[in-house]
Amino acid sequence: MAITTTFTENKTGVERAYHILHLGFIAAPLLAGADKFFNLLTDWTQYLAPQVATVIPAQTFMKVVGAVEIVAAIVVAVAPRFGGYLVAAWLGGIIVNLLMIPGHFDTALRDLGLLLGALALAQLAPTQARHANN
Repeated sequence: MAITTTFTENKTGVERAYHILHLGFIAAPLLAGADKFFNLLTDWTQYLAPQVATVIPAQTFMKVVGAVEIVAAIVVAVAPRFGGYLVAAWLGGIIVNLLMIPGHFDTALRDLGLLLGALALAQLAPTQARHANN
């Protein structure tokens, strides 16, 4: 209880929101990216548009996607403003891919929400950097 109370008393709502987004956009791409190599959470190839799978084998493509997501998580960790925009752009590409697959429009909508969260992280990052330097 004391740790939670201290955390909430010493942080503004904006600071807490920033930290939630920052940690979330490190953890989610890192975990999803790593799982592209193991397929423990799901078979990620089901989310690849058939048009893309005709150009490059789906499993190979997903391993590249996984590597990019791991790099994106690292970028968010060290440069959250740039990383937020990077993740938002990446999610935009994922949304376009999902819209090319019938039956995955709900997932595209969920990823739009994530994209908006990544943009919010990018917008909050400079204010938190200035606050940390004071």
